[in-house]
Amino acid sequence: MYNYGLAGIAIDYGCFAPLHAFLKVFSDEKKINITYRQDRERMGLLKIDHIKSILSMPEVNDKFHEVYNRNWSMEDVHKMYQSFEKHLFTSLSDFTTPIPKVIETLNSLRNEGILIGSTTGYTQALMDIVRPEAEKKGYYVDHLVTPNDVPAGRPAPYMIYKNMIDLAIPSVEQVVKVGDTIADIQEGINAKVKSVGIIVGSNEMGLTELEYNQLPDSEKEILKNKVRERMLNAGADAVLDNITELPSYIDSINQL
Repeated sequence: MYNYGLAGIAIDYGCFAPLHAFLKVFSDEKKINITYRQDRERMGLLKIDHIKSILSMPEVNDKFHEVYNRNWSMEDVHKMYQSFEKHLFTSLSDFTTPIPKVIETLNSLRNEGILIGSTTGYTQALMDIVRPEAEKKGYYVDHLVTPNDVPAGRPAPYMIYKNMIDLAIPSVEQVVKVGDTIADIQEGINAKVKSVGIIVGSNEMGLTELEYNQLPDSEKEILKNKVRERMLNAGADAVLDNITELPSYIDSINQL
């Protein structure tokens, strides 16, 4: 089984839908300016956990106290999440375009008899918007698990295990987890499966397709090396430049 993430790895090149929604909540509404890097650092978590993790960053925590003269609370987290969902619901259908070569690569894997299971940081309600729109554009999976289906989202391993149960995969040795965030990689590690990062189009790269394509080759290599280093430092078993390299990587595993 091949276990796959969603935004930044299958659709939404660069993972911008949640990024914009988080920035609106923090910077526009709460008047707490956060950087793109802070926004993206914990991407891949269940979104309410993502908000909590950003608020827990020392610099953001200090800014909150400076603006509100108090510490943040779980009541703040829940209110911010409600606002986040409102922003995301209104824009999410615009961020469902498959990343180039994803559909062809998945079809190639299916032709080899590999099942495609998916995990996500989106709730079921969000996926009820994303999934049909992505399927209209040719992207589909054999099974999808959201954090609503399990005790906890990433980096916990439960969504991977739920995919394995529902797809009748008997061993973690038959699973490759592929993702574009550090949380994805940690999810794979915690599930004791091969954990693979993809660079191009990823949240960790953080560029639109046009921005990436306009970079000189030398700058592309510098950027990819930085992303590769972050993913390897997080414990990835392998980091691939783009999704088209995945079938060859899986062949190499099978040969071993």
